[in-house]
Amino acid sequence: MSRVFSFHVVAGAEARRIIARSRTDIIRQVRETYLTHHEGRTVNPNSYFLRFPEKPSSRIIALPAYVGGEQSVAGIKWISSFPENVSRNVPRASAALLLNDYETGYPFACLEASQISAARTAASAVIGAEALQGTAEAGKIAVVGAGIIARNIVEFFHAAGWKTGRFALHDAVPEYAAKLAGFIGEHGGTASVEEELAAAVDGADLVVFATTAGEPYVVEESAFAPGQNVLNISLRDIGPDIIAGSHNILDDIDHCLTANTSPHLAQQKFGHHDFIDGTLAGVLTGEVHLGHDKPRIFSPFGLGVLDLAVGMHVYTSAKEASSAVEIPDFFGETERWSR
Repeated sequence: MSRVFSFHVVAGAEARRIIARSRTDIIRQVRETYLTHHEGRTVNPNSYFLRFPEKPSSRIIALPAYVGGEQSVAGIKWISSFPENVSRNVPRASAALLLNDYETGYPFACLEASQISAARTAASAVIGAEALQGTAEAGKIAVVGAGIIARNIVEFFHAAGWKTGRFALHDAVPEYAAKLAGFIGEHGGTASVEEELAAAVDGADLVVFATTAGEPYVVEESAFAPGQNVLNISLRDIGPDIIAGSHNILDDIDHCLTANTSPHLAQQKFGHHDFIDGTLAGVLTGEVHLGHDKPRIFSPFGLGVLDLAVGMHVYTSAKEASSAVEIPDFFGETERWSR
C-alpha cells in the first residue's frame, strides 16, 4: 500500500537518460515479458484506435495492459501518430504512460512515453533479429525509414554488442537517411545511403522496416531472397503476397491480425493465416523452428505489456535517482469517510 497515495511524474528527458544507460537491461526485460505473455500471465486487450475523418493518416491509440509475476502492474499507453508532423521537423509520435497499482487500481505514476515506446520497439527488434539470425552478427543490415525508431534500433543493436559490417539506409527523403548515416558514423559504425530500395535490400542479412507507411509498397514477390531475415517493424510496408510466401512470426497472432497490418491484409486476401509459423516467444522457447527456403519475417504489433515493463524500469530507476517528480495531494480524497 506504500505507493497508493503517492503520484510521480517522469519527464521525457529523464526517461531518455535512463534508457540510454540501461539498454541491455531493457532488452532482457522485454524478452522476459514476451515469455510472461506466452505463459498466459498477462492481460493485453485489443488496442483502441481513435481516428479522425479529416486527418486519415493520423491516429491516437490506447493500449491497456496488465503484467503479472514480479511486475504485477496495470496501466495504459496513450500514443499519437501524426505523420504530417515530420514535415515540420516535429516527431511523428507523442505518448504518455499511466501506471496503476494492481492491489487498489490507483494510478501512481505518469511517464512521458514516446521514449519508452521507442525503446520497447527497438528492444523487440533486436530480440527478433537475434531469433531470426541465430546470432548477434550481420554483414549488412538494410534499414528502410530513417526516423527516430530507426535511430533507436541502431542504438539498441550497438548496446547489445552486435557485430555489423555496414548499414545500408534508404528513406523516401534522402536527407533523413544521410542524417542517420552521420549518426551511425559518429558512433563508430559504417553506413551508406541508397537511393533505391532494391539496392539497400540486395544482399542484406537483415532488413529493417521502420517507416510511416500506411499501405504496402513492397509488392514484388521476389523482393526478398530465401532465408533473408526481415523485421517488419512498421507493419504495413510489405504486400500480402510476399507475406503469404514467407515464413512469419508475430509477437501476438490475434493482435497482429488487425488494423490492416501486412499479415492482416494477407489473411483477408487468402481467407486463412496458415502462413504464420508462430510467435517470437515460441522461437525463443524452441517451440517454433523456421526454415531457410523462404524469406523469414518478424511482424511485431507492439504489445502494451512491453510498455508497462519498460515503463516500470524507468519509473523505478527515476525513483531511485530522486528524479521522479512527486505531485503532493494528487488525490483529493484518500479516505471514504473523514475521521
